[in-house]
Amino acid sequence: PKVADGPFEWGVGDDFVGIVEEPDPETEALAIAAAKEWAATRWNAGFGWLTGPVDQGGAGLTGEHLRIYRGLESGYEVADQSIFMIALGIVGPTIAAHARPEIAAQYLAPIHRGELICCQLFSEPEAGSDLANVQARAVRDGDDWLITGQKVWTSNAQHAQIGEIICRHDPDAPKHAGLTAFLVDMTAPGVEVRPLRQMTGGAGFNEVFFTEVRVPDSHRLGEVGEGWKVATTTLMNERSSIGSGMGLGRGPGPFERLIELTRVMGKADDPIVRDKLMKLYIGNRVASYTGKRGAAAIKAGRLPGPELSVLKLANTLNLLATADYAAEVLGPKLCADTGEWGTFAWTKLVGSAPGGRLGGGTDEIQRNIIGERVLGLPREPK
Repeated sequence: PKVADGPFEWGVGDDFVGIVEEPDPETEALAIAAAKEWAATRWNAGFGWLTGPVDQGGAGLTGEHLRIYRGLESGYEVADQSIFMIALGIVGPTIAAHARPEIAAQYLAPIHRGELICCQLFSEPEAGSDLANVQARAVRDGDDWLITGQKVWTSNAQHAQIGEIICRHDPDAPKHAGLTAFLVDMTAPGVEVRPLRQMTGGAGFNEVFFTEVRVPDSHRLGEVGEGWKVATTTLMNERSSIGSGMGLGRGPGPFERLIELTRVMGKADDPIVRDKLMKLYIGNRVASYTGKRGAAAIKAGRLPGPELSVLKLANTLNLLATADYAAEVLGPKLCADTGEWGTFAWTKLVGSAPGGRLGGGTDEIQRNIIGERVLGLPREPK
């Protein structure tokens, strides 16, 4: 059915506000099944992979066609597709850029049909912001590789069929040169996924252990020693897909929701509050236009550069500012679940917003990139 037109009505519908939902296992399973069903329906109707090559099942159209289609689809109540965000927005484009043609053909169509869920296996206990310090080992064994090590803060690992992993194949090489990337079967023997419980009560992240997991050399992404190049592609994909705005749940637009929250809480006539609200609006418009610049670069065949660091940092700052604004407007109602619509629901966002400073590269890393590559400042001392 088509999404109802008209202004947002406070107290009607779903009041969920957060970055990601953290449903119970039964609800999550139903949501994933619905997402897969809609992805398959979309594929069968010819809209599943609008920009993909025709010989692989795509429609061979442009990014502009995809943008228009997404705009049309957003006007209808369809199953939430966020479970496929990593597959479609991060890992899939990396496969297209760096996998062997036969491997790309093997995985890309199923990803767009909604048959495969992906995860990104980069961070480790001792390699977060310093990604080049990864210690998970890949040892050559004939036509295969044996992977052993630990990854952490991995979204979707509990549901994923395939993952993109960065490993160290040569411990004696300079740390950037000793890395190689692979696609790994998450259901293979030797893969163990453990959930990580968060302060919000959910367990959206995982730690993943690999014990001599066998990966065919055909599933290598890029050449041996090009892991950093592959990782850079993936991180650019990730930064361009992390938020195009505030990400405040379902239903009405985020700014419309904030305006109504301000009005219902009796703060709409406070000039200081109104000033903060407009600064939020301006910040999100700037981030939106920055995202469009990155998308235009990709459309023109250029690899986007520091503008994606600007986008990621801007989205993080906007998210934190939104959480602070909501907490200020709500006051004690943020902490007390009285059953009042649209109040305590903000707790999820406020609790999870600080994590936005870490995912996709920390704020400090983004500032270093901007300082060194845009402003021409000296490199950070090592």
